[in-house]
Amino acid sequence: MGEIVGAGLLAHVPTIMLSEQARRELNDGEDFSLVPGLERLRREVFETLDYDTVVVLDSHWATTVEFVVTAHPRRAGLFTSEELPRGMCRIPYDWPGDPELAVAMAQAAPKRETWVTAIDDPYLPVFYATVNLWHYLGRGLPDKSWVSVSVCQTGDTEDFLRAGRALGDAVAAVDRRVVLIASGALSHTFWPLRELRSHESASLDSIRTPRAREADLERIAWFEAGDHARVLETMPEFLAVKPEAKFSHYLQMIGALGESAVTAPGCRYGEYENSVGTGQVHIWFDRPAAGWTAPRGSATFVA
Repeated sequence: MGEIVGAGLLAHVPTIMLSEQARRELNDGEDFSLVPGLERLRREVFETLDYDTVVVLDSHWATTVEFVVTAHPRRAGLFTSEELPRGMCRIPYDWPGDPELAVAMAQAAPKRETWVTAIDDPYLPVFYATVNLWHYLGRGLPDKSWVSVSVCQTGDTEDFLRAGRALGDAVAAVDRRVVLIASGALSHTFWPLRELRSHESASLDSIRTPRAREADLERIAWFEAGDHARVLETMPEFLAVKPEAKFSHYLQMIGALGESAVTAPGCRYGEYENSVGTGQVHIWFDRPAAGWTAPRGSATFVA
């Protein structure tokens, strides 16, 4: 039986793909902490942990009538972002996939009363919420498989949790040690274009609103305390500050791990920072010694 061996809520912002010189120019001479945070996460976790497959819950990949999971044997090419081609241009990527896990997630979906399709079309686009994190955490580790799962943009909190439950079932059904990455931001409202260039530093004064900043800081404290139940209970309030992709990336992750029963405390890798109005942070959750607590009706992940 497979198991989830670690999980993280990680920022993928375009800033991390800029040169250090360019980052310092944006941040009053200092580097953003998100890059050294990823470098430390790679050293301490991704180069030392025993795992087979990374599943990225990709907040930039919006589907409409279903969730989609990549089922390619391998994905490779050059990535240029349609959103910011100046900063993310011809980035090479090359990783093996995990078709068996992808198909297992699709097969688990009906029991969870949701819709997931496994797709292996070679022309399926890739998105920088996956590419940017692979660049830091997967590049040079050729024996590690990477899979991406979309956000269904017509879904809500319950739909995202159901997709996560299906993912948890899939991991339990196959012989894999899996890492989950919830790739996305906390609050996510940009400054208007004519004001944006005055808010490119990491300063928390540039988070779009004080209300959004306080909501982010509350949840970071709850993550660090392992109080995932409170995060879930207060989702309606958090949605009012417009978390990225309705916070689907985190909700799918926690749905796979056990939802409100999860008490794994988070460790921050770097500081909570602004990115043109949005709240960004890296938080890692180690697998508890006794395993994650699974929701009723799904397989339990045991030590």
